[in-house]
Amino acid sequence: MNTKIAVLIIVFLVFLTAHVANAQQPGKVPILGIWRLVSFEREYQATGEREYPMGKTPTGYILFLPEGRMAVVITGEGRKAPTTDQDRAGLFNSLVAYTGVYRVDGDKWITAVDVSANPVWVGTEQVRTFQISGDRLQEMTAWFARPDGRMARAVLTYERVK
Repeated sequence: MNTKIAVLIIVFLVFLTAHVANAQQPGKVPILGIWRLVSFEREYQATGEREYPMGKTPTGYILFLPEGRMAVVITGEGRKAPTTDQDRAGLFNSLVAYTGVYRVDGDKWITAVDVSANPVWVGTEQVRTFQISGDRLQEMTAWFARPDGRMARAVLTYERVK
């Protein structure tokens, strides 16, 4: 009887060890890695209309590290070196940058923001829905009310960096 229990415990530990090892391999968690921004669109809920608030060719990267930290930096197209304080202030309108500890829950990642270009985000949780298709990652924000009252969301597409 004791031998059977010992064998069951050993089999359980082998399966548990294999599961933990698989969970820690970056290839087994599809969101892990470095992704290059391909597009940044704003979609309107009522019409499906899309526009490009960061221009047609924004640049940026999003990183998901196995240690549980993410970081993103996105800049709009056409940014130029500032020459005045007003120019420097204006550059913030074409910048998205934040980092924090993230967790994945189904088709969402949730980031506990601890550093951000927008101080309002610090201490908040930013929730993003995502889909991965091959080497493409699509990110969607929750719907939000624009100043004109229309409901919109951001739809970002990234390509895995190899």
